[in-house]
Amino acid sequence: MKAIHYFENGGPEVMHYGELPDPVLEDDCVLIAVEWISIEGGDLLNRLVTPPAHTPFVPGYQAAGKVLAVGPRVTRVAVGESVVGFNWCGSHADLFAVPEHFAYAIPEGMDVKQAAALPIAFGTAYDALFTYGDLREGETVLVQGGAGGVGLAAIQLAAQAGAKVIATASDAARLERLVPYGLDHGIAYRSESIAERVDALTGGEGVDIVVDMAGGKGVDALMASLRRHGRYMVVGAATGEVPQFGFFDVINKALAIKGVTFGREMHTPRAHALLAEIFARAAKGELAMPIDREFALSEGVAAHTHVANAHPFGRVMMHP
Repeated sequence: MKAIHYFENGGPEVMHYGELPDPVLEDDCVLIAVEWISIEGGDLLNRLVTPPAHTPFVPGYQAAGKVLAVGPRVTRVAVGESVVGFNWCGSHADLFAVPEHFAYAIPEGMDVKQAAALPIAFGTAYDALFTYGDLREGETVLVQGGAGGVGLAAIQLAAQAGAKVIATASDAARLERLVPYGLDHGIAYRSESIAERVDALTGGEGVDIVVDMAGGKGVDALMASLRRHGRYMVVGAATGEVPQFGFFDVINKALAIKGVTFGREMHTPRAHALLAEIFARAAKGELAMPIDREFALSEGVAAHTHVANAHPFGRVMMHP
């Protein structure tokens, strides 16, 4: 197979493109002929900081295509079906082997490229808002990093649930692009104070939920933006800086802080039911993930560089 691979951690330049042996199909696994690869934030973080478990290491969490073969213990997925596959590595290739419990059926007629971008982003956003965030109609949500994949998913899901949605982005132009997805108020974090703007927008009450994809130095402003008994949902630390919470900041407002790692639960029946619902809503046009750019698999270095440096709006995709 053709695949992106690397031997050591580092920037995009450590990646190579070339021929590797085809994946070994285990008894409970599904082999996917890849059509579209969604580059996820974890793909970049793993390349930077997680030592490869074996070399050459093929990175990547999520890709979609047609099922080429199945192991003898597979019962739910058939050859020829279109699926999105998830695994902890291996998506950056033209063949992708995943356990059956990490394969999700794509509805008939749905665009495979769009489907490839949905599971991690929308599943993570749903869990942050509802499964662990307990979002209710009429509450106010602050999404830190609204123009990324999880941010865009969170804006849509929260707005359609009847919440008021505030989101941050780098500038007014990017915020304007979020309005059609359900944004009520935007904060350009490079030129505005998040805490001051939230205070003004909520009449000094603060927001009910913060969904934080960025972490880093912005945590203090986000904590200040929460109302008493607010919920802080920790999704990621895209800045590369590890966030820290002040002990008495949590106590003084009686805050709840919860971490969200949807990938660790994607094998469960609950996650399968949730993703089936998300696919159905997307197939009806209710949910969508904008595609920022497309690259050939052979352009993996350029694709990862774009994700890291160009602040994509939505997802960046690759195709073999």
